[in-house]
Amino acid sequence: MTDLTKTHLNILAEFDYDLQPVDKGYTNRSLYVNVSDNTIQSKPVTQHMKDIFIGGRGFGLKLLWDAVTGATKWDDPENEIVISSGPIGGITQYPGTGKSIVVSLSPTTNIVVDSNVGGYYGPYLKFAGWDAIELQGIADREVIVFVDGERGKVQIIEAPMDTVDTHLLTEELLELFADPKKPNLVSSVTAGTGADHTLIGCLNVSYFDLPRRLIKVKQAGRGGTGTVFRHKNLKALVVRIPKMSGTLNNADDQSLLNETGRRMNKEMHENDPVQNSMATKGTPVLVEIMDKFDLLPTHNFKFGAHPDAHKIASTVWESLFDLSAPDGCWYGCTMACAHGVQDLELQTGPYQGQPVFVDGPEYETVGGVGSNLGIFDPLQILELNFYCDTYGLDVISYGTLTAFLMECYEKDILNLERTGGLDLTWGKFEAAAELLHQMGSGTGFGKIAGLGIRRMKQYFAEEFGADPQLVQDIGMEAKGMEYSEYMTKESLAMQGGYGLANKGAQHDEAWLIFMDQVLKLIPTFEDKAEALHYFPMFRTWFGLNGLCKLPWNDVEPTDNRTKYKGIEAAKVPEHVQNYVNLFVGVTGRMDVQRGEDLIEMSEAVYNFQRVFNLRMGYGRREHDAIPYRSAGPVTVEEYESRQERYDTQMKELVGVDPEGKTTEDKVAIMRQYREDQYQRLCDAVYKRRGWTQDGIPTLETLKRLRIDFPEVVDVVTAAQN
Repeated sequence: MTDLTKTHLNILAEFDYDLQPVDKGYTNRSLYVNVSDNTIQSKPVTQHMKDIFIGGRGFGLKLLWDAVTGATKWDDPENEIVISSGPIGGITQYPGTGKSIVVSLSPTTNIVVDSNVGGYYGPYLKFAGWDAIELQGIADREVIVFVDGERGKVQIIEAPMDTVDTHLLTEELLELFADPKKPNLVSSVTAGTGADHTLIGCLNVSYFDLPRRLIKVKQAGRGGTGTVFRHKNLKALVVRIPKMSGTLNNADDQSLLNETGRRMNKEMHENDPVQNSMATKGTPVLVEIMDKFDLLPTHNFKFGAHPDAHKIASTVWESLFDLSAPDGCWYGCTMACAHGVQDLELQTGPYQGQPVFVDGPEYETVGGVGSNLGIFDPLQILELNFYCDTYGLDVISYGTLTAFLMECYEKDILNLERTGGLDLTWGKFEAAAELLHQMGSGTGFGKIAGLGIRRMKQYFAEEFGADPQLVQDIGMEAKGMEYSEYMTKESLAMQGGYGLANKGAQHDEAWLIFMDQVLKLIPTFEDKAEALHYFPMFRTWFGLNGLCKLPWNDVEPTDNRTKYKGIEAAKVPEHVQNYVNLFVGVTGRMDVQRGEDLIEMSEAVYNFQRVFNLRMGYGRREHDAIPYRSAGPVTVEEYESRQERYDTQMKELVGVDPEGKTTEDKVAIMRQYREDQYQRLCDAVYKRRGWTQDGIPTLETLKRLRIDFPEVVDVVTAAQN
């Protein structure tokens, strides 16, 4: 670690601002920093911006739209990273209210990415005086952007340390900027060496765990925001506030927040232990559930279950987690699901032999670097988890792209010569770890892996003679974003949840797999289209306001399933009303009274993002395509692993008798049927969302949502001509 005891900070630019309290969830200004010329400015947040774009993801999209053109690339100086929480973000009365959204042009998708993250930075930024920070330009040296909410100063500082990897850098930043007596009042944003050398870099947002006296981080993982961050020569963002309390949002009706939170926290205390046990098991509670229903990705999503899944089940993680204190990633979160493992002794890499704290794993990590790679040793999963985090690599993308590489190795597209000696056989932890270290250092085959699946598919076809159709079918990405960890072959709605998501294949827009496949609540195309309207819009609303989705439907009122039926129960109406209360209680906006009002807010931002994609050259039906592996069996092996199921479907759904047909013939017949089903789903969803059959929002839709701004209309009009 860097010795900072005699550090003299080289301040490249400084900006003074008035300290003023938050007003009904807003500071009414955003912070602009250009690290190319060291410009620091305050920008007004207008009432119109609050009315239409709300906060969080909406503010990020609007600020980025104004900063770039349709020709801007991710590595151009004018690309920005925008971080914003939202009006509700930072309250402490209700669980899951410490989230922020990072928005940028993505290196992997070439369109806008919005990535949800916990930790303290977003709420602290607001309490320091800013609704959002937008970072533009490319610095000529590594810099730290420090927002000092104690003194009312923003500084661009030449980074005094050489350290890059997050688990060390966060310690140095704390030493440099925090009062030793109040370490919990500083938060940082960092990346790592992996973000320097790949396109799948993530951002780590810190928070200080007071009971354990250690720094934890949460990740804005998706879409390569960490890569953009490091390309701008940003070492870190740091924010400091003078105090923390539950009333810093200066809500319009604090009593409404208190009462709504009191009821929810009581419900969490009583129901979580018997429903999901998030406070002791966290999101890995999904492992055995996914395995039971053939949904746990195994061997690059070929299979959905494995005999060794019990070795990585939630009870295993519960026994490893340090449960000595509550584990919320924001103050007052009674879901407390942000678990970690103390003193893991690393077996590989530059920190071999050192004991480290590991944040996680989350379910996505267990599925991605565990079952999907054929790795069922929990300590090995933890090691891959740690190195992804400290290198600043998206663990979901790393897991899914490594699974793709392992299948390419299995199919002889790759070999020892082409991988530089990496034996990428299923379950080979040593090879998976070495690949990860190469990605972290920008060496060997790691340079190719770090390009992501979309670019590797083209590279393997051109350089190694791979069958372009095969690598397209088994390369699990959509819009350039690697799939998160759910098997979707038997859930057409979840296939749409991935393919029709604005940012790429991420489940946080619409997690419909259980509702569709297991509970069979949405049988028709129209039912699925309605679900692919409501649920992405409601989840978008969380991203506008600084909220985590888990408290919404991972814990329910005990009478929810008897009081409401089917898809209505899945919406958890009582919790929807809670969010109406929170929004009104903070902002005082009395025009919001029903859940439908929240959906309409989100529709405006969601459609604006679709038009943004269109502006960047994407945003049409062709860009909503999915790899066939996510829809059905690509190979004979896959078909025969579920032959009875597929033969029955062929007979009952396709109307073709499988008797006497080769497996190859049956694969082809099933493919034609399933691909047609997906296109029919797109038809229904586009109609429900008010889009053309090419997936473009109509002018009528833009007008209804009050986003028919001249520049938006120009993009849509040009696309339709």
